[in-house]
Amino acid sequence: MNTLSVVHDVLRWQVREGDFCIDATAGKGRDTALLCRLTGENGRVLAFDVQEDAVRQTRELLAKEHLSAEVYLDSHANMAHYAEPETVDCIVFNFGRLPGGDPTKFTTAETSLPAVDAGLKLLKKGGLMALALYYGKENGYEERDAILAHLRELDDRTYTVLGCEWMNRKNDPPLPIFIWKE
Repeated sequence: MNTLSVVHDVLRWQVREGDFCIDATAGKGRDTALLCRLTGENGRVLAFDVQEDAVRQTRELLAKEHLSAEVYLDSHANMAHYAEPETVDCIVFNFGRLPGGDPTKFTTAETSLPAVDAGLKLLKKGGLMALALYYGKENGYEERDAILAHLRELDDRTYTVLGCEWMNRKNDPPLPIFIWKE
């Protein structure tokens, strides 16, 4: 059991055939592929990443698995250019860096906070935002601290935020966080 498996279990519980989903940080494409399988042929999935290697890996994985998504070389902060407000059922983020990629390239609060806010506007009522928050090492703690502080300030009449913590895991284990729009 790890952060990714917890997030994927919640996605399997929440996402339905025909849903419209966004993978805001495509990375290697695993979340994108899962969202494609869950939404089926009648669903729509968008994926974003700022690294060409991540976009390539995502497209290759989707082709290998015979899945279809719209994959863009663009920042997660720009997702509102691709979808209308309150039309998205689920948005997934993996904050941190591309596994196996350049350790000097990682998400930062500068774009991640606007991306979360953009995503919250895109979510339908009843929609879910799932965040896997990787931190420490090269990334440091600035993004983690900024995101957690921001989420604590969300209006509890509009959003329910559940943050999970691995109590006995060492070395900065990533945090799974879930936001439901009421």
